[in-house]
Amino acid sequence: MQTSPVLPLSERLSAKVRKLNEVSHHKTMDHATVLPWDQEIDKRLWPKDPEHLWIKGTRYYDQLSEEQKLEVAWLETARDISMFIFLEQTLPPLYMGYINRFHDRIAPEVQEYLSIFSKEEIVHTLTFKRFMAKAGLKLWQPPVGLHDLLSKTLPPMDPPVGILFTLLVEWVAELSAMHTSQGPDVEPMTRALFREHHYDEARHIAFGRWISETFFENGSPEQIAQVRQMSRQVIPKLIDMFTYNPEMPLHTSFAFPIGPDDRDAIETVWRSEHNRQINQQRFAELYAWIDKLGLVA
Repeated sequence: MQTSPVLPLSERLSAKVRKLNEVSHHKTMDHATVLPWDQEIDKRLWPKDPEHLWIKGTRYYDQLSEEQKLEVAWLETARDISMFIFLEQTLPPLYMGYINRFHDRIAPEVQEYLSIFSKEEIVHTLTFKRFMAKAGLKLWQPPVGLHDLLSKTLPPMDPPVGILFTLLVEWVAELSAMHTSQGPDVEPMTRALFREHHYDEARHIAFGRWISETFFENGSPEQIAQVRQMSRQVIPKLIDMFTYNPEMPLHTSFAFPIGPDDRDAIETVWRSEHNRQINQQRFAELYAWIDKLGLVA
């Protein structure tokens, strides 16, 4: 029976994970008290920076009235929250599955953090769903391809690979949300939701980075080549998902100027100069990290 660790850690990294466990136990989201649930969500206010609307900077944006732009902003926020829900529902079975499969090959401090991580994702999911119900927002469809990656492709793979790809998804989602939701004019409860969520997510991202960097230091050339090939397929699709989602016209109360199957128009939005600049700003840290590890072509 194999007993070599599937997540080899240096003593320095083991100490950092133990510290992460300690901090997580003392500061974590409480679903009941994280937001002032007795207060109303004011949907007359912007839930995000209006300069970050997906179709801003294209001719389609100019076809919307101010009222329609506000509606679209709330729908984009519903999509962002839906992405978090689908992601965070898949991670507890993935990470607890790793503990069950490799219980004798994962250090106790890492097993503890994977358990904390899973618990926090369940609390986040409950909180996001409660917020959506209170705001009258509907859940969007699971992201095409991404849901299968998280629920089918990653579970049989080795834990470092699963942790890397969940890191990529979480990091893109978190950078997207925080970049647009923390301005002073953003609807207060929406701003608070993403801010409070970020406290736990910042730890998740740090853990994912540590494990991923260790994998690239210790993995075999064959393993690393396979991961790089996968990442070069996944990352561009992931960025597109957060730049514009073609599901939008299925949710608007008016005729949206881009049809759900209008590939030319969708491509125009994905590649717009406005979105290129926003992505360069919000994903700068991520882009530098994936470039350093050779995860982009």
